[in-house]
Amino acid sequence: MDISTVNALSYEDFVNVFGNVVEKCPVVSAAVWSMRPFKNLAALEAAISEFIDALPETGKEGILRCHPDLAGRELQSGTLTRESREEQARAGLDALSSAEASRVSLLNEAYKTRFGFPFVICARTNDKETILQQLTERSRNQAAAERARGIDEVKRICHVRLQSLVLAEPPNKL
Repeated sequence: MDISTVNALSYEDFVNVFGNVVEKCPVVSAAVWSMRPFKNLAALEAAISEFIDALPETGKEGILRCHPDLAGRELQSGTLTRESREEQARAGLDALSSAEASRVSLLNEAYKTRFGFPFVICARTNDKETILQQLTERSRNQAAAERARGIDEVKRICHVRLQSLVLAEPPNKL
């Protein structure tokens, strides 16, 4: 869909279409609907980023807590959102060896224990080796730095999800 179609969506349709660009946080799309009309895709993305940035730290942590564990229980049980399932599959997280799955599970638990929210990374733009490396390295970060990094990753995820929903430029009409 193009940006003019986005701007014409009713509140309900807008939330239905964009409700998961930030994982399991339809309140984000509900809030930015009021900021229409958007000049282009970049303006829509900027509105979402500004909304997230304006949240208190507890709100940002809440957004991070809405994300599933990578290669975790939701992937195994088939209860991931469609977007997360596709992103984790693209990164190879749905085809881990039993040793890799066990390692990821231990790293996920240690990370959540340390920070109070799951590890978030844009799986669509990383492979499983990079994800495992980042999970290990980022576990050593200070809490505030890791919260900020997690929010940056949420924005990367939002960016790729928006690009799959909205044409960046309207098609040329001859």
